[in-house]
Amino acid sequence: MENKLQSLEFEKPLHELERQLKSLNDLSHESKVNVDSEIAAIEAKIVATKREIFHNVTPWQRIQIARHPQRPYSLDYIEQIFADFQELHGDRLYGDDAAIIGGTASFNGQPVMVIGQQKGRDTKENIKRYFGCPHPEGYRKALRLMRLAEKFDLPIICFIDTPGAYPGIGAEERHVAEAIAVNIREMSQLTVPIICTVIGEGGSGGALGIAVADTILILENAYYSVISPEGCAAILWKDRKYAPDAAAALKIDSQNLKKLGVVDEILEEPLGGAHQNIEETTKTVSEAIAKQLKILENKKVEDLLEARYQKFRNMGVFEG
Repeated sequence: MENKLQSLEFEKPLHELERQLKSLNDLSHESKVNVDSEIAAIEAKIVATKREIFHNVTPWQRIQIARHPQRPYSLDYIEQIFADFQELHGDRLYGDDAAIIGGTASFNGQPVMVIGQQKGRDTKENIKRYFGCPHPEGYRKALRLMRLAEKFDLPIICFIDTPGAYPGIGAEERHVAEAIAVNIREMSQLTVPIICTVIGEGGSGGALGIAVADTILILENAYYSVISPEGCAAILWKDRKYAPDAAAALKIDSQNLKKLGVVDEILEEPLGGAHQNIEETTKTVSEAIAKQLKILENKKVEDLLEARYQKFRNMGVFEG
């Protein structure tokens, strides 16, 4: 991952201040001029501006943070949190799908099955991983690994980060909707604990295909939605420029999702987003998974399945 962070549009006032601070530091170093008071003033203004920006972000700005190209992806969490990750490939029906990765690993000394949706860092990798949009064989691979986990009594840890399932003709020909539906049905009946963390984008059935879990965690700036804001805007307003309005109306940010009971816990990110301090973010995620795993492992299988069933049955508000 690059050291230099890319800035988002609404972060520009902050980066202008950082540019001024760099100029003053360069001046102090090169000309031996004492500008300590000016440096201190700008540093204080940077702190105040950062708090003002990131404590008042809109749902649309949170989505921009969730899509930040330097945000940690599933493999970053796997590398930081787990040991002895052994990736397993293929669905044993058609092929392998690099948009979904998975395999056995050790979490705090305990064997687990870890599965995640993976985007690419550059154009070449994004093409390989279909921009994080899984094909049906990806979901079938995930289900194969989940059944393997059940056979050997391994907890399942999933990382959600996809704009949605792959929307191409090939995916439809190989029945992507059916693959997602089967996963939803089968995950509801697996007899081992399942913990999912939404780390970036949680797009529609593409996310839900590996997200039927006992506990659903979400990072502060991630989102989880039935449709992307752009897709919603195109349908309702016939123009994608209304995506910010759609983001607010859809209530897809972590705070609203928690209020609606769609997610169980919001995990705080470093100020500015997970990409600002990946080590701190992965530590937060690791601690949350460990806490939830301890809770779930103390449950009897019948209680685990009933709670999982009721969790999804009770989502939403119904009017007669």
